[in-house]
Amino acid sequence: MIAALLGAAASGVALPAGAGPADRLRDSLLKRPGGEIAGPPLARFVSEEGRVFVLDRSQGVPMLKFDDSPEVWVLAPSPAPRGDVIYKDELGEPVLRATRLGGLTLFSDERPNGEAVSLAGGGFPLRLPPLSPAALGERLLQASYRSGRIARRTIVFEARRVTPAGSALVGDAAVVTSLAFVRMAERRGGRTVLGQFNIVRFEEGKKPAVTLKDGVLRIVVAPEQGLAGRPSSKRIMKVASAQ
Repeated sequence: MIAALLGAAASGVALPAGAGPADRLRDSLLKRPGGEIAGPPLARFVSEEGRVFVLDRSQGVPMLKFDDSPEVWVLAPSPAPRGDVIYKDELGEPVLRATRLGGLTLFSDERPNGEAVSLAGGGFPLRLPPLSPAALGERLLQASYRSGRIARRTIVFEARRVTPAGSALVGDAAVVTSLAFVRMAERRGGRTVLGQFNIVRFEEGKKPAVTLKDGVLRIVVAPEQGLAGRPSSKRIMKVASAQ
């Protein structure tokens, strides 16, 4: 029913007059207080290929998370023709295109021209849960083990001078880094790239950063920026591959 109402609104088909439950639901999903048509600020969607994701535009920065991956992608909106908005990732590559009427198109390596997206229901805000020092240590150990198994060599994950406020972000960055290593290993020559370093070091700073020097992959996180304060797996892969 929700999908049908959205499709009717987007195509300009007249909807029945009145203020029934379905109409109120449609309005809550599509209309902002000023009357502007837009998509829901927080919802779950499914693409033509069956990929399910949550799009959270209810916080300071738009974020997206696929159901089949633990990584949260922080997006940057930019204006497009006809009043549309293109949401790009940290490297400036398009991830989503949102029309003025609330329609969405998802872009990926497999579908660079995009695929249509349908509303699938409500979602939960994308936030980091608190992480104790012991839990952070376990998270680093797990990421180190996973990365070493992929690289077929030992890769040590360590954190220096991490504050309580930064523990959750460092833990999330460790998971994202191990995901980057998995994707790199799947590429031709990827394990050779992983052989450049044997230590991944996490530190806090004013802005997120990734550097590779003397066999140490250094990842800086900025706790004040929330999930936007750590580099994405794509950025980690780019820095590691460039060396």
